[in-house]
Amino acid sequence: MSLPTKILLIYTFLLNIILFFAMGYDKYCAKKQKWRLPEAYLFILALLGGSIGGLIAMKVFHHKTKKWYFYIIFVLAFCFQVALWILFFWKLKMWFLLPDATNFYAIIYAKIC
Repeated sequence: MSLPTKILLIYTFLLNIILFFAMGYDKYCAKKQKWRLPEAYLFILALLGGSIGGLIAMKVFHHKTKKWYFYIIFVLAFCFQVALWILFFWKLKMWFLLPDATNFYAIIYAKIC
């Protein structure tokens, strides 16, 4: 695995963990009627790469589940992140862990013909 891939995986993992715990903390503050995290903070974390952590936190903590726009923003952020991952791996020619997609098609064509 290349260094950029490792960095991207660690970045995404950390952002998902941060958003998961941020939503858990916000739920705790809501129960205790303390100062809470702004919704914009949660949205920014989701858009930066933590959308899965946010969606999981919504289910685990039953937090922000009545606010439809959280679902929409988290799902749209996830779709955007998947598109970026595909583009990233395509540019690195690691799509489906193949060294080169054109070489893959040439091998398939040679086996068929």
